[in-house]
Amino acid sequence: MPAQKITPLPTLKIAPARGWPSGGAPIAGKGQSVTAIAEGLEHPRWLYVLPNDDILVAETNAPPKPDDSKGIKGWITKLVMKRAGAVTPSANRISLLRSHAGRETYDRYILVEGLNSPFGMVLVGDQLYVADSDALVRFPFHIGETRIDGPGLKVADLPAGPINHHWTKNVIVSPDGKTLYVSVGSNSNAGENGIAAEVGRAAIWAVNPKTGNHRIFASGLRNPVGMGIQPWTGALWVAVNERDELGSDLVPDYMTGVREGAFYGWPYSYYGQNVDPRPQPPRPDLVAKAIAPDYALGPHTASLGLAFGAHGVFIGQHGSWNRNPPSGYKVIFVPFGRGHPTGRPKDVLTGFLDEYGNAQGRPVGVALDRRGALLVADDVGNKVWRVSPALPAGK
Repeated sequence: MPAQKITPLPTLKIAPARGWPSGGAPIAGKGQSVTAIAEGLEHPRWLYVLPNDDILVAETNAPPKPDDSKGIKGWITKLVMKRAGAVTPSANRISLLRSHAGRETYDRYILVEGLNSPFGMVLVGDQLYVADSDALVRFPFHIGETRIDGPGLKVADLPAGPINHHWTKNVIVSPDGKTLYVSVGSNSNAGENGIAAEVGRAAIWAVNPKTGNHRIFASGLRNPVGMGIQPWTGALWVAVNERDELGSDLVPDYMTGVREGAFYGWPYSYYGQNVDPRPQPPRPDLVAKAIAPDYALGPHTASLGLAFGAHGVFIGQHGSWNRNPPSGYKVIFVPFGRGHPTGRPKDVLTGFLDEYGNAQGRPVGVALDRRGALLVADDVGNKVWRVSPALPAGK
């Protein structure tokens, strides 16, 4: 680990959001092709593929959080996010994309509207669960339907409030269908809003889908977003965004298998037991328990999307705004063997930054369709990309 460089503000190296020029597209790896299967969306962030190969797209952005932009740091952060294309109003809806048999064209339907900054989605039986920014809700849904008009039923409240710093909430289901895993990010960068503001946050919840009862499955995870069940072992894995203001090269974002009951360090330490001196009072007892994650994904990459394929995992890296030189802005593939990462990441989709450092697009959620192609939500380009074949050349 490099030395800490504690600064009152993070390094600022913003890629202004410009969008794609006419005919523009990201660059796929050797032997792969990329096409836009949906355009003109409003800030598409997350994807979920139904059993019939329909694709759900969460068109969403941050909810109002007035206390998260107070003070000089909050004001600067708001300007940064605006330049990066992250302050557009939330469409608060989920769209459905349906392909025509034998053709690479897709019809788009508005499945459900009036949500509150929706993000994660998962179908369990005939119930569609949606993780809003403040609640887990469910809707009756049958495969093949293209519209939900009835109100959703609240399953459980999720941490929110006037700060709601990391507002994205994701949800997936356990292999036996009995547990929903819900990821909840921290309410600060490194605990500066006080530990009382972090109750239930920086954690993965285990929720009973029938009753809404929940427990903390794992904690100390600053901003866990993409989750997936590893197909070879059934283990839960997560991509986590780490803390800022310790320098351009700290702290690495990471992915890790999640152990039930484990503590992963935030805010008191990072990558195991590397102490962060900023949270006060210190907690050496918790630092001693902190588990190092399995695989580093690079500092400030904003690794959000996570999707397992046949030989490894795809990671959508939204890209830095606080690192010089920039990091992320691509989709990578990490090979696995015997249930563990086995090598360095390979680029699958690049070219999101132009030659002048502008963001033509930014990848967020990733998923695999039923034909094995990789789907990528692009919240600056307002598109969904399809990469076929998904597996990098040489595998």
